[in-house]
Amino acid sequence: MEYIYLGNSDLTVSRICMGCMGFGEANNGQHSWTIDEENSRQIIKRGLEIGINFFDTAIGYQSGTSEQYLGKAIKDFAKRKNVIIATKFLPRTVDEIENGISGQQHIEKMLDKSLQNLGMDYIDLSYNIICGIIKHRYMKY
Repeated sequence: MEYIYLGNSDLTVSRICMGCMGFGEANNGQHSWTIDEENSRQIIKRGLEIGINFFDTAIGYQSGTSEQYLGKAIKDFAKRKNVIIATKFLPRTVDEIENGISGQQHIEKMLDKSLQNLGMDYIDLSYNIICGIIKHRYMKY
């Protein structure tokens, strides 16, 4: 596997990033074609075996179950420090805007939920699904 720096960051990633949109509970989100946890785990494990260290998921993929499956698999098959986890968060809802939830509050809430879903202490890369805003290394303080 070849590895490169991600943009101008200090993150060294495999040239192949495993997208996790296809992982998650099929009856818990917008797609009916997603792969269950056991099969997702096997795909993630094989990716790790061939040197993939870069995984991309989102809180919106199957209502967060993609993040949950990925987090459990990484915990079981890899050392957290050896993988790069990217996730995406959804934009504020109309209700949040009307209730005075700031953009920063919304992002923190989304990232905290992603950390909970992933079962991790930090996320290496996060961004807004719509705007592409990048926040590097989010940790709950």
